[in-house]
Amino acid sequence: MSVIVIAEAGVNHNGDIGMARQLIDAATEAGANYVKFQTFTAERLVTRQAEKADYQKQNDGKSDSQFEMLKRLELTSQMHKELMDHCKLRGITFLSTGFDIESVDFLNELAIPLFKVPSGEITNLPYLQRIGALGKHVVMSTGMATMEEIGDAIRVLEQAGTSRSVITVLHCTTDYPTAMKDVNLRAMCAIRDAFNVAVGYSDHTQGIEIPIAAVALGASVIEKHFTLDRNLPGPDHKASLEPNELRAMVTAIRNIEVAMGDGIKRPTASELKNLPVARKSIVAAREIKAGEWFTAENLDIKRPGTGISPMRIGEVLGQKADRDYSIDEVILL
Repeated sequence: MSVIVIAEAGVNHNGDIGMARQLIDAATEAGANYVKFQTFTAERLVTRQAEKADYQKQNDGKSDSQFEMLKRLELTSQMHKELMDHCKLRGITFLSTGFDIESVDFLNELAIPLFKVPSGEITNLPYLQRIGALGKHVVMSTGMATMEEIGDAIRVLEQAGTSRSVITVLHCTTDYPTAMKDVNLRAMCAIRDAFNVAVGYSDHTQGIEIPIAAVALGASVIEKHFTLDRNLPGPDHKASLEPNELRAMVTAIRNIEVAMGDGIKRPTASELKNLPVARKSIVAAREIKAGEWFTAENLDIKRPGTGISPMRIGEVLGQKADRDYSIDEVILL
């Protein structure tokens, strides 16, 4: 099955519906499978006293509270519908992450095909129960989580009605941008082996090499933030890809998918034509007369590989030449 690429627009629309449409266009042109936004109301997500994260303070360029920042980044119900329509027009699937139960219910009414559990909600029991009860495909990020917390969340989803077979767990590091030393990509494989689930990677590193490496390690879903311009004001732009980089990432992922193959080692059709050129045969090291014994002194091993394989040298030594051979002529039995 093809790797699913989720282009994470998130809140990089800055509350502007026109910019959100441009993000959809960029995700489509990059070849992503989904473009994903975020669904929330500031009142249900944070207290009015909640501080911003350090990266939000650095990147947002404003001294307001987290509540005030999120209020600017909300998408209305009507905006969701307009963006879904634009996705249909462009031929890409709309997704959004709901950050509370009411938002999850709203997205369910919009009939989105899968639900995303963000890292911050992995310990939110009522939220997980509501998503699990929907019985749809679930993609769950695990930033900041322990293996025990991941196992607990999977069990809650299962007990609520979602089969483990439709749960994909994304390894993730919740830091923007994530330093290479904190990626710990092997943890994705550990999650797969521990819980017998499909796995993927939600990436917050700079650049595109880590998602590509994740695909080579078996990721079935890649999620990556992108923006129209990293220099725009807002909390997530600086840790996001620009459109040309998103396109390069998707292209590389598709190439890696093809390159992974089926795991069976055998000559490819493209190699077979080169086999006679690159392999070697047993040849005459000097002139050999009919009736002369083949020895280590009068035989050599050279290209092309059109004659007897050097692996059969033991069969040739000690036999008599049935005809004359000139130097470099391929020996035949």
